[in-house]
Amino acid sequence: MATTGNLFILSAPSGAGKSSLISALLKQESSRLMQVSVSHTTRQPRPGEVDGQHYHFVTVDQFKHQISKHEFYEYAEVFDNFYGTSETAIDEQLAKGIDVFLDIDWQGAQQVRMKKPDVTTIFISPPSKKELASRLRSRGQDSEEIIESRMSQAKAECSHYQEFDYIIVNDDFEQALTDLTTIVNNQRLKRSQQVENHQLLFKDLLAND
Repeated sequence: MATTGNLFILSAPSGAGKSSLISALLKQESSRLMQVSVSHTTRQPRPGEVDGQHYHFVTVDQFKHQISKHEFYEYAEVFDNFYGTSETAIDEQLAKGIDVFLDIDWQGAQQVRMKKPDVTTIFISPPSKKELASRLRSRGQDSEEIIESRMSQAKAECSHYQEFDYIIVNDDFEQALTDLTTIVNNQRLKRSQQVENHQLLFKDLLAND
């Protein structure tokens, strides 16, 4: 019997280092496959983006049809474009024993939790407001107006920290990565997972000689 994968949600304000942590985690050697969920979106592909790799690009009509069929674990409309997480795609990956990571915000996390209560939720926090602003400015990509907007959004995101199972403060990157790895391994070692993984072992241990 194949091991069932674990579903993880990682949420964080922009600039907290969530994407870098996920990328570093996936590069580590692991006892099982891990991957980030590929979302559906109605926005147009950007240069270099590949359908099915970066996003599943669909039309608005296709997306709304999927909504009507309740095919998403979560979805949202952002700046006139829809984004969503396919329930079927996630369940198929989990059934293959793949650990799946959702990179979504607190609102998406609430939606997923309603459908899948056993999901593991992780909040990545910056070490301070000052450091978060410094990281956003060091990117050199946004105007001061956009940075102020991101800081305001960060406050809203951080106000929901109590809704998550785990909190990682990304002050030192290597320590934060160690913390994230520990959480993933902890989920794999839970009784339900170990019983599923080692059914024959426990059957043998409890057999009458």
